[in-house]
Amino acid sequence: MMDTPWGPLPVADAHIHFFSHIFFASLAAQKSVPLDELSSLLGWQIPATDPAALADHWIKELDRRGVQRAAVIASVPGDEDSVIAAAQRHPDRFLAYAMVNPCAPGAHEKIAQALDSGHLKGLCFFPAMHRYTIQDDRADALIELLAARRGVAFVHCGVLTVGVRRKLDLPSEFDLRFSNPVDLHAVALRYPKVRFVIPHFGAGYFREALMVADLCPNVYMDTSSSNTWMRYEQDPADLRAVFRRALAVVGPSRLLFGTDSSFFPRGWHRQIFETQARVLYELGVSADDARMVLHDNLAGLFS
Repeated sequence: MMDTPWGPLPVADAHIHFFSHIFFASLAAQKSVPLDELSSLLGWQIPATDPAALADHWIKELDRRGVQRAAVIASVPGDEDSVIAAAQRHPDRFLAYAMVNPCAPGAHEKIAQALDSGHLKGLCFFPAMHRYTIQDDRADALIELLAARRGVAFVHCGVLTVGVRRKLDLPSEFDLRFSNPVDLHAVALRYPKVRFVIPHFGAGYFREALMVADLCPNVYMDTSSSNTWMRYEQDPADLRAVFRRALAVVGPSRLLFGTDSSFFPRGWHRQIFETQARVLYELGVSADDARMVLHDNLAGLFS
């Protein structure tokens, strides 16, 4: 349990990036530097090759913060084994999600095998990053796999910035044409038993994300990150206005609290939690509804 404005409540984080050794090795290769130099450039800790050790590190951090459960995301395609290892080691604490690129050769076969392990619970689609529409037949084939296994489809929409790439001065050749949540509408209707999650309130496509979620009861939004996209609003929004609108349209049962935590030594981003909990409390959200947003809805994705 964690101390909150409502008193002690359980907290689960629906959005943590599991920055594994494979993730950092990929960045080092792109930067053409050894891993120890990459660590110096970033000021971050590079984990050991064994993902179970990183899983243990995260468990110690979550225990210290009072977080009961978390969805951990493999943040580069092909790294699903890292989050599967974490979920195998701590099955009651971690839900394993993997980033996928439906356009990559052999993606369908590899992901089908990973899902058959029983430890991979969600697939993360980044259409702007990998330059495809979520309505692409190759994406559809992966969502079909989720439909057969009651998995979650996490679909990044809106503005996409990868802080670590910017920090390393690596190019991010993304294509925003594929970022509109409206593209998800027909897909969500076609797969009513799949739960779709749009992170960061749509990351600049807030209105569109609300429209899709209003029309599709299987579409959820996560609240993660500092939500700097709010500066793009015609009348610059604040987090209070965002939560008020989301609660009015989607309700507390389809909002998932998340931080977008990722690296050490920072660890779990407590400031995100404190800010969002304070906003919800000031809006008059009840303790029962706060518990749904902060904890219960994440588990409910798989019920």
